[in-house]
Amino acid sequence: MNLVHPPHFPVRLPAEPSFTCENTMTQAPPALIRETFPVGPLQCNCTLIGDPLTKKAMVVDPGGDVDKILARLQVHGLTLVSIIHTHAHFDHFLASGKLKELTGATLHLHKDDQMLWDNLEMQCQMFGVPYTPVPAPDRWLGDDEELACGCGVALHTPGHTPGSMSFWFADAKLLIAGDTLFRRGIGRTDLWGGDQRAIVRSIKERLYRLDEEAIVVTGHGPDTRLGDEMRENPFVRA
Repeated sequence: MNLVHPPHFPVRLPAEPSFTCENTMTQAPPALIRETFPVGPLQCNCTLIGDPLTKKAMVVDPGGDVDKILARLQVHGLTLVSIIHTHAHFDHFLASGKLKELTGATLHLHKDDQMLWDNLEMQCQMFGVPYTPVPAPDRWLGDDEELACGCGVALHTPGHTPGSMSFWFADAKLLIAGDTLFRRGIGRTDLWGGDQRAIVRSIKERLYRLDEEAIVVTGHGPDTRLGDEMRENPFVRA
């Protein structure tokens, strides 16, 4: 596997039965619980998504700092049931194994990133990061699969990696884009499995068709607004 550079920098160049949402109320549901904060050696953005009714939660991209993640779950009174990954680069998984051990939550990933997942220890060695053992994913995420704990949908958005996923929460107008889309940037594609044409296609055909008022949680760095990227992103315009 040819991993040459840290996988998180934005590019600077011109299944099985799905989860079901547990909120079946006919009136407008309470606001989604959402908190995003940087974790780990490469400051990956980790996001907690909680159902305000059931108090069940998922965590997206726990890239380190297990104690910090557990503390934030406790503050919100949430029980972790799912650990979701946008892709299988090492900086997005470093707390996954320990979180699963401590909470019993299930691990989820798109199958096209299995080879990267199988080589997580090698990735850590290449970048001088201590490896924490992590078990195999409990199940594979599917395209357009419904997610628990917030009534979101998983979108397959390959390009940064073959199995890159984004997560769309329509009611909250929230998009978790991982390392696919950044504020005025896009994910790099010079790593193993990266594909420049695929990432552009994913952004144009999947992400830019969503509500342009949506807030985009990126894999690293600040949030952005989808409409701003559609108009101003120098690498992929709508």
